[in-house]
Amino acid sequence: MKVAIRWGDVQIDADGRVAGHDAGATLVRRLLRVFPGATVIGPGPRHCAGFDVIPLEFADGAETVVINMDVVDSVGAWLTLKEHTDEPRLMNFVWWSTSQFTHRVERAALALSCGLFPTFANSERTATEVREIVNSWTTSPISGSAKIAWVNLGIRLEHVQPRQEPPVPVVLYPAIYLSERKQPQMFLDVVERVQKRTPIKVEARLHESHLISEKAMRLSRKDWAWVGPLTATREDYWHALARTTAFLATATEESYGLSYIEALVAGAVGIFPDRPWARAILPQRYPFFYRTPAEAEEMLLRAVTDTAGCRRELDAAAGGSFAEWLRARHDDDLFEKAIADRVQEWFGA
Repeated sequence: MKVAIRWGDVQIDADGRVAGHDAGATLVRRLLRVFPGATVIGPGPRHCAGFDVIPLEFADGAETVVINMDVVDSVGAWLTLKEHTDEPRLMNFVWWSTSQFTHRVERAALALSCGLFPTFANSERTATEVREIVNSWTTSPISGSAKIAWVNLGIRLEHVQPRQEPPVPVVLYPAIYLSERKQPQMFLDVVERVQKRTPIKVEARLHESHLISEKAMRLSRKDWAWVGPLTATREDYWHALARTTAFLATATEESYGLSYIEALVAGAVGIFPDRPWARAILPQRYPFFYRTPAEAEEMLLRAVTDTAGCRRELDAAAGGSFAEWLRARHDDDLFEKAIADRVQEWFGA
């Protein structure tokens, strides 16, 4: 049994590698590693660095399990595969927050897709949301037979680099987009107030589509802020995290929070909103949850002026070592085994 990975936004660079450092590109590369010999669904056939790209129409539905990251249109993908085989093998991979789909047609399409096809989610929280949508938007025969599994995505722990404390504390904008859900204005307001009280440097590495936005330009005009493109390589990315002092999370909703986990494992002190998505990935006694911008300001100020003290609090909250607590619960080896086991269970692949 073969595996094919479908994500409509996938880009292949001139060297035949999956391009980009956003979550989608990272997950495509991770799935290619989990399933050696897998193909990538794309607009035209092409031999690449260790994998092939083929159009969906070329996939042998009888011999291939299609892992679909574009979950809302799984029914359409299945119908395309059905033209060449009686029983296409297709599963969903939900790797984003379901809250982004607000229109009734999108919600209904998502529910039908996850009710009809086996669905693997990137966290327990996402799996619960998927189950609730399926139960609310589909009929009992569909919801009653839905197959939904999950595991935390985790990170590649071997990428973590030794700490390099900067001379001036570095505060990271912990996202690559300035979308409304991330609340970038709140981030800017809080760090600006902290900067007036103590020297800091703010860094934001943004997707090219957001680099030229008004918010990005406004932040870049601050003499204490640096706004630039995503790092060229994963090694550069982890090198930058190793010298990051703290970050301020302001998102209203996240499905998992991969970038936050990476920054925490690298040693940055994370200031989080007191929201269910944040509590789901952190120890119960995590000390840096804020409810108001004023609380966020005070916590971030402490993170950059008493970083060592904050790290001791994190260790205490984890009952020993916060770094080891994270490693035990967010290792991508767990993800790789879990998704491979589910493909085997659901399709015998």
